[in-house]
Amino acid sequence: MDNRSVRPVCGRSFPGLLRSALASLFLIASVPSGTLQAVPSTNREYFDIVRSIDLLGEVYQEVSKDYVDKVNVSELMYAGIDGMLHTLDPYTVFLDEDASKDFGELTSGHYPGIGVSIASIDGRIYVTSTVEGYPASKNGIKVGDRIVSINSRNIGKLSLEEVKGLIKGPSGSSITIRIERQGMPVFSLKLLREEVRVNSVSYSGLIDGIGYIEMKNFGTRAAEDLREAYQALRTEASGKKVPLRGLILDLRNNPGGLLDVAVDVTSLFVRKGSEVVSIKGRLPKTSKSYATATPPLDASLPLAILINNETASAAEIVSGAIQDLDRGVIIGGRSFGKGLVQSVIRVSYGHTLKLTTAKYYTPSGRLIQKELLDEGDRSTRKVLPGTGSEKTSRIFYTSGKRKVYGGGGISPDIEVAEPVLSPYLSELRRKGMLFLFSAGFRSTNASMPSMPLERKGLMASFGDFIRKREFTFRTESEQRFNELKESLEQERPERDEGRENCLSLLRQQIDSIRETEIAQESDKVAAALEVEILRHYSERLARMAELDQDPAVRKALEVLTDSHRYSSLLHL
Repeated sequence: MDNRSVRPVCGRSFPGLLRSALASLFLIASVPSGTLQAVPSTNREYFDIVRSIDLLGEVYQEVSKDYVDKVNVSELMYAGIDGMLHTLDPYTVFLDEDASKDFGELTSGHYPGIGVSIASIDGRIYVTSTVEGYPASKNGIKVGDRIVSINSRNIGKLSLEEVKGLIKGPSGSSITIRIERQGMPVFSLKLLREEVRVNSVSYSGLIDGIGYIEMKNFGTRAAEDLREAYQALRTEASGKKVPLRGLILDLRNNPGGLLDVAVDVTSLFVRKGSEVVSIKGRLPKTSKSYATATPPLDASLPLAILINNETASAAEIVSGAIQDLDRGVIIGGRSFGKGLVQSVIRVSYGHTLKLTTAKYYTPSGRLIQKELLDEGDRSTRKVLPGTGSEKTSRIFYTSGKRKVYGGGGISPDIEVAEPVLSPYLSELRRKGMLFLFSAGFRSTNASMPSMPLERKGLMASFGDFIRKREFTFRTESEQRFNELKESLEQERPERDEGRENCLSLLRQQIDSIRETEIAQESDKVAAALEVEILRHYSERLARMAELDQDPAVRKALEVLTDSHRYSSLLHL
């Protein structure tokens, strides 16, 4: 995403602004061809713009004045803008003033607050993470704490977004939070908000002499964050008197960010002057090639990049460039396929337009954007001509003449399927059972226990916990059984003993299957519980435990520690 701003026009009403725009466009359209260099040879397009704005303004005015019910004119305009943009692509969007502020925080990595992440579990708001070095962490707020009130306002009936809004505020302002922690009386903390900077690198560490760095976004400081993390790994390896044998850069679930930051990140690993990405748009000014402008930190250290189907945008630019330049091995699953460039245009009254102006291409010429499926009812009118799509089978070649394939997204050199949570474990997580049990464990165990825990006792305690919480789990078979039973009872409401006996036998079989499924998941639930319990003591130790069980990380370690295999993957 590149950044392009238009100076806001302030202090003018919409009708005046509309008339001014119409007048300007009419004057441009009226100038004979050749009088101004900026005017195209045909005036038809300008006339269509003038006519369309005129028509839009007239319809908006009539609806606002004479519709049978009173309408919110601002919401009506927003709906009109959203409807117009909805005919284009999913990434061209209009952001109102509040959304524009949130977008600015997302790309800058800064926000005013106390450095805490929260979630709604069972209708209550809990702390799920704290940022080290900021007010929440420094004043002793812990993972598992429940927020009861903010500035004397009970938050019991507020949505998660409303609570987030209460936590945010101007830097230097105070906030009083009332906390409920298991095993302790409810207490209050008065904190001073400050500008919180979220590091793009969420975790880094050494694993058997291999560096591991996890990046969660491509905000403005992402390249600097990555550089610092890499240098820290070098220092750590030197302190342990072991060589740094390779690096894993984890871009899974990374939604991307800024285009220039993606180029800067790539420049840390490839030779100066290497092409990273090109963009091509309808207008000449929107077509450009981007190359690295600085020498790399290390152009030879074995490198593996982890991707999955949630790796998108700027993260795909880095992955595609590293693959096309034969600089590293890509491991995981095919990436998301978000290859459209959005220019950020500041418009009037603090609003923002994210407008798609170009497409991304990797150095080999692959289009990153996947085909946008026709939703059928996406638009009642066809505003874009069919452009076709790049076939998945189309072959491209890396710098070393390796074959790579088009079709949208980045296809890995080594595919590793992501673990799929069972329906039972998924339901436990969704309802917050692991989190709430771990919070209770932490409240009765001041010191962090040694791992692994004694699992028989752990699962017995957890079983008691979910029974007290009245946790229920229904298998897919049970859901279909209930539908079948309801359908039969609707068709024949009168009691049928034979039917009841058959349904009873079937129900027994389904219950037996459910109990078997739960029993088979015992080890996975126990492992997930251990990680969650660790998180309530140390988020870093919890992440280390997760990585130890991660198949993609294990595969990357395997490849990076085998120099022959690593070389054979990158060189024909």
